[in-house]
Amino acid sequence: MCIILLAHKAHRDYPLILAANRDEAYARPAAQAAFWDDHPNVYGGRDLDKGGSWLGFTRSGKVAAVTNFRNGKPGPAAPRSRGELVSGFLSGSEGAETYLERVKSQGGQYGGFILIAGDLEALYWLSNNGPGVEKIAPGVHGLSNHLLNTPWPKIRRSREAMEALLGAGEAELTAGLFELLADRNEASDHELPDTGVGLQRERELSAVFIRGERYGTRASTVILVDHNGGVWFIERSFGIGGKPLGEVSRQFRLDTLRVPDKIKILSQREH
Repeated sequence: MCIILLAHKAHRDYPLILAANRDEAYARPAAQAAFWDDHPNVYGGRDLDKGGSWLGFTRSGKVAAVTNFRNGKPGPAAPRSRGELVSGFLSGSEGAETYLERVKSQGGQYGGFILIAGDLEALYWLSNNGPGVEKIAPGVHGLSNHLLNTPWPKIRRSREAMEALLGAGEAELTAGLFELLADRNEASDHELPDTGVGLQRERELSAVFIRGERYGTRASTVILVDHNGGVWFIERSFGIGGKPLGEVSRQFRLDTLRVPDKIKILSQREH
């Protein structure tokens, strides 16, 4: 997954909003979002090659997502898959901060990663190329293939677009987030970062939605979680060149709900 956008305690009705694109080689097999047979509490996509995941949510309110840290320098293959980081948190019993501290000590076993993990109360992030475990403040945040809120062009544009949607209701919000995730505009050359992959590749990867011959956006996901514990999880799948392959949509309710009282009061809706 190559872009993750979060609105954390920033919307009146939804304490958590997540919009994300997963970019991957088209040849790598994956399953669409569903409740997992081996962990029925977990809902999300599944990497059928290594068995991990790029993004998931649980009925208890845990959420996790991962991207790779882009560095064009070649290196030895990592012994463990980054997808384990998501599935390990979602299927386990540890809290996010404890889990990430443990992952930090094992960071050398994985390729470069940035991992987000937490729940409605608190979100944290960790990179094995970063400063350590850090808490995510309330607000709108963006993550691509570098550290949280690195101001790459697509992160700047996408955060601004998400912030503009925070006054919207469910239908307008969902449509706007998918429109944001479908942005295929590339950045100007002078705006591009230099991550060691060459100018042409930097151009291709600067779009929010990537269309390549062998690599591109495979899934766009929008998650809304309301103050009553209702979860809306919508995933759209794509093939070569951005060809739409279908959509799965699931609504479910959290088994337990822990929302800070202050946030709950400030965000109460009239019925």
